[in-house]
Amino acid sequence: MARILLIEDSPTDTAVLTQWLERHGHQVTALDNAEDGIASCKRDRPDLVLMDVVLPGMSGFHATRALAKDADTASIPVIIISTKGMETDRMWGMRQGAKGYIVKPPTEDALIEQVNAVLAG
Repeated sequence: MARILLIEDSPTDTAVLTQWLERHGHQVTALDNAEDGIASCKRDRPDLVLMDVVLPGMSGFHATRALAKDADTASIPVIIISTKGMETDRMWGMRQGAKGYIVKPPTEDALIEQVNAVLAG
């Protein structure tokens, strides 16, 4: 079981992703903006962050970069999960420090496979 922080502003996506992750034994905390997500990472040290890109205020790309550059949170892996499906988007997300990139809408199997791969490190 991993403690996963889901940063996602769509209530529907949050509900579906949380259900899938919990069904596979993970504990999920969901927040709807990047600023609260960064604060939660510093405070609670989740095992993994699932980060949307299009968020109110700070973008998921910016938040991923902030987490990767902060010594307190750099060891927390981030998987970006976004509707932005172009290869340039994926490459940019990885350059910001993400350990994985999933295009929405994922399948349950694809999500869990990527989560497990990143957690296995």
